[in-house]
Amino acid sequence: MKYSSINRGFAAGNPIANIFVIIVGALVIGVSVVLGFFAFVVLGSIVLIMASIVGLRLWWFNRQLGKQVPQGGSDQRTGGVIEGEYRVVADERADE
Repeated sequence: MKYSSINRGFAAGNPIANIFVIIVGALVIGVSVVLGFFAFVVLGSIVLIMASIVGLRLWWFNRQLGKQVPQGGSDQRTGGVIEGEYRVVADERADE
């Protein structure tokens, strides 16, 4: 059996049925586009809200961490530079 591409119309031979199929198909495509748009907006909103929550939480955590760590040097009591005098003592083990 050989198929030909001459008659590539709709399966129904009735023109009223063909018009009905075109109208229903256009409505289905339109509804799909509208529902897809709203689904995209809803998912985008959820992602935006979750990103905002995570960003605020990280900002708050860094802010609290910054209050605990003193700025400057490694001495936590004075919070900065240790001042003092020093002298070099020769190492007696180096001569041995």
